[in-house]
Amino acid sequence: MSATFDLKKYGIDTEKIYRNSSVPVLYELGLRLEKGTAISDVGALMTFSGEKTGRSPKDKRIVRHPDSEKNIDWGSINMGLDEHTFMVNHERALDYLNTRDHLFVVDAFAGWDPNYRIKTRIVCTRAYHALFMQNMLIMPTEEELANFGEPDYVIFNAGQFPANRYTSEMTSKTSVDLNLERKEIVILGTEYAGEMKKGIFTVMNYLMPLQDVLPMHCSANVGEKDDVTILFGLSGTGKTTLSADPKRRLIGDDEHCWTNEGTFNIEGGCYAKAIDLSAEKEPDIYNAIRFGTVLENVVYDKETRAVDYTDTSITENTRASYPINYIDNVQIPCVAGHPENVIFLTCDAFGVLPPVSKLTPEQASYHFISGYTAKMAGTEMGITEPTPNFSACYGAAFMMWHPNKYAELLAEKIKNHKVNAWLINTGWTGSGSRMKLKYTRAMVDAIHHHDFDNVEYVKDEAFGFQIPTSCPGVPSEVLIPRNTWEDKAKYEATKLKLINLFKENFKKFEANTNPDIIAAGPKA
Repeated sequence: MSATFDLKKYGIDTEKIYRNSSVPVLYELGLRLEKGTAISDVGALMTFSGEKTGRSPKDKRIVRHPDSEKNIDWGSINMGLDEHTFMVNHERALDYLNTRDHLFVVDAFAGWDPNYRIKTRIVCTRAYHALFMQNMLIMPTEEELANFGEPDYVIFNAGQFPANRYTSEMTSKTSVDLNLERKEIVILGTEYAGEMKKGIFTVMNYLMPLQDVLPMHCSANVGEKDDVTILFGLSGTGKTTLSADPKRRLIGDDEHCWTNEGTFNIEGGCYAKAIDLSAEKEPDIYNAIRFGTVLENVVYDKETRAVDYTDTSITENTRASYPINYIDNVQIPCVAGHPENVIFLTCDAFGVLPPVSKLTPEQASYHFISGYTAKMAGTEMGITEPTPNFSACYGAAFMMWHPNKYAELLAEKIKNHKVNAWLINTGWTGSGSRMKLKYTRAMVDAIHHHDFDNVEYVKDEAFGFQIPTSCPGVPSEVLIPRNTWEDKAKYEATKLKLINLFKENFKKFEANTNPDIIAAGPKA
């Protein structure tokens, strides 16, 4: 507990403040005071986030202000809020925080590069939230904490208390509000810890382009020759699995920045999906679950405290949060040079995109803005076709500028640093089976070993990208999608359908997008 630390400058009079507390202290308080908290058989802290077990994107608001509103891509993702309503929610959060007999404060950094990092202060009511953010941010040394000074951004997490639904512009009792001018985030009506993590990421996504830095929703690793690879991809495409490579050091699994000097991880930890987790499939993540790890919303045996990772009765979005140094093969500090390769991962359920193809900088920007993946037809009645999912910049929910801003930064950096850009499809082939993970790993290895430097390529006339015709460890017939389809006419029809989906999705970006990027899209 921090005896001399207070929050009076914010109008919070609570006297008992636990600031950057040790893991055992947070365990003890969580176990004693927070419903649904227990210790797993391997020492992780199992917690329950209450009614909300995932983010609430429709309840996120950004305060409109003359200084920043011209920079923000307003719409269904970046929804506006007036200053007055923000202050009503702010006051409601402070009133609730003032009713608590103790509070937690986490003072830590976002960003491993000291030139770009921001000082972040989290004020929260739960030991679980404090431990989660101590895992997810970069913790200061004792000396750095003594000289921490005023933070750049403050999160007031009063998530146990609801927003007032009768307040103007509130759509539910959940509200996550960002005020760029006050440099504050206010959370009401949700105890899901991921809101704090993604709140900081959203702030970095706004601030970094102002300094010619590209913030990215991606994983990154580095090889023995210090060659960096960045992997973009939406959920289920293999981003976390493929970045955990025993032959390469992990820089980070989710949030990075690309500066004029190189790359750095924004976070101090990992937030991994825990559904169906096993020691065989994902040993790095499985072995990172120990004392100090937060396990969210998992189901466990009441006697043995062994977790059943296959049980999704609370939520499918079960999660593990742990410091990055819980992974064995890691790059610390999480800073490295410029990428040599940028890989876009997609899971194409249509069976049309090649398992690996090489992109020009403009094509890379086009696929980056598109952010495409697709899910297979589900078991629901009437759903008989794959479902496409486009998420701009592979992370639309956290991007505050127009996607073109990020895409132009990406294209410029790819050109300046002569980076190879690749599209890898971890999805389906025309034979109806999903691409084998060992084949995808072999393709990623081939990229790292420069095996594609001297092979023959064929150009896909519609998409324009180059497809290598051979790859070590991969049967050559799976490399050309058309070859995997028995019915060639059906392949052409399905391909045309996918091209039209890309074109239809891109229409909403065309008005503000560089013509060279638009021209790099597929042609029917």
